[in-house]
Amino acid sequence: MGGSFALALKAGRQVSSVVGWSRTPASARQALELGVVDEVAGSASEAVREADVVLLAVPVASTGATLAAIAKALASDALCMDVGSTKADVVQAAREALGAQAAAFVPAHPIAGKEKAGVAHADAALYRGCRTILTPIPRLTDPLRVARARGLWESIGARVTEMDAAAHDDALAAVSHLPHLIAFAFMQAIATQPHAAQLLSLAGPGFRDFTRIAAGDPTLWRDVLLANGQAVAHHARAFRAELDRMEAAVSGGDAETLHRMIEEAS
Repeated sequence: MGGSFALALKAGRQVSSVVGWSRTPASARQALELGVVDEVAGSASEAVREADVVLLAVPVASTGATLAAIAKALASDALCMDVGSTKADVVQAAREALGAQAAAFVPAHPIAGKEKAGVAHADAALYRGCRTILTPIPRLTDPLRVARARGLWESIGARVTEMDAAAHDDALAAVSHLPHLIAFAFMQAIATQPHAAQLLSLAGPGFRDFTRIAAGDPTLWRDVLLANGQAVAHHARAFRAELDRMEAAVSGGDAETLHRMIEEAS
């Protein structure tokens, strides 16, 4: 996600140079070799020093520690953003780690990505046409920083929306986080059966379409699901109720109910 943002800004001549840092040295070297960054810093704080724009592309559980590490090095006029899939926890982390400096922080969530993680999969076109949600911190985020953030995302092709952080998390629990949870559980249900290899050998395009997102990065999705646990659980209960209704119709041979439910879904 971070690499794609950097490539997109470079392609659009929005930046003169990109400095990167990663907790994993091999990832940082690869970013340099691929031209995603122009320079690799020795620390997170070194990477952001004198930067006009700072983007955090880290698991949401690492947001607070990362912000704390860079707080003293942020330029007074810098714009700082993240790309996390949850926002209420990120907002809280920013309040705690940055204090008054949180005025420079604009929480962002570009609804884009690939199931394959890592800078090797960075793509300058990733954000074209994608929706990016900004969740400014009420009575704290600088409106001028929000305008700058909107302009940057729009310059690389994103469609920008502003939302309350809690409303964002509830909506994404329904349309993104729960579908991933279901895909993970479904793959586990198949893979743990004694004849799993035979079952998988018969899988067709529909199976691949349904399970593609189960290949998501484990660390990223563990953190997202834990951070948004209450909202995910709420929507999971609604899903389970509908699944129970459909299962009852199948078990009871209730063709009329089953047909109606499928028709409504389609």
